[in-house]
This record gives sequence, structure tokens and C-alpha cells, in this order.
Amino acid sequence: MAVRFSTGLRNNMLSASGIRETFTNGVLKLYSGVQPTSADGAISGALLLEVTVDGLPFTPGSATNGLNFDVPVSAVLSKAAAETWKGAGIAAGTVGWGRLQANAVDDDTESTTLPRIDMAVAKTGADLNISNTGIVIGAPTTIDVLNIAMAES
Repeated sequence: MAVRFSTGLRNNMLSASGIRETFTNGVLKLYSGVQPTSADGAISGALLLEVTVDGLPFTPGSATNGLNFDVPVSAVLSKAAAETWKGAGIAAGTVGWGRLQANAVDDDTESTTLPRIDMAVAKTGADLNISNTGIVIGAPTTIDVLNIAMAES
């Protein structure tokens, strides 16, 4: 279990864009199975849930319904408090991991240029904790807390 930054995100962080800017109007996808060993890697598992603002449709390249973060405080970036992050189950299954994607076309194949953050997902003790990891088709799931911390060392 680990938060993994893609090469594309690390390149952005070393140039003009930070994490907050990179993921402005992004999307969070939750999958079954085991988290890939790299955020550059292709997805593993089935897509169970696509999380957007209010669970509304997301179109890559459009700001409409994309997720945002508040200004960082004490080196922690948090989901925008003014937004409700949710989605309706696309497929039934148990969530094992998630991928935060920038507002760009991302076909979930291997890439060293696309900015992504992969994370383990569980009820407790994971990078992203959700109250119910069992996804049911059409049933809503809400993400109440998502924090990305930047350690001092």
C-alpha cells in the first residue's frame, strides 16, 4: 500500500505545475483488485466507480464536473470542501485501489507522460479510506476526505 506518483506528475512538479494545478478539474477512478506497482502502468482490475463533482458526467478536457482541491495548509492538499465528490457504481465489486487523473484524455494504458496518483483504498488503514468498499451498480458512493500530504523529508 502506497501512494504512487506517475512520471508525468513528477515532471510537472519539477517544472511549472504543482499537484493542485495539475489535477484541477480531474477525476478519481476506483478499481477492484491490486494496485499496480507504478502509476505509469496500465490499470489492473475492473473500473467500479468514477468520482466527479456531484456524481455528474465527466468529459476529459472540460472543466464541467471535474474535481478540485483547496489551497494547501501545513503541506497537506485536501479535496475542495465546497464540492461533493461522488459517483454511482459502474460495476459490482470490492474496491482495492484508486487512480486520480488530470483533466486530460487518459486511456488507462502505460504512460510516462500522463499525471496520475495511484492509492490503496479500504475502509481503514489505506491511503484513501471509504465507508463502504463494496460497490453496487447504480448505488451512490461519496468521498468525504482525500488528503495528499507532502512530507518534510
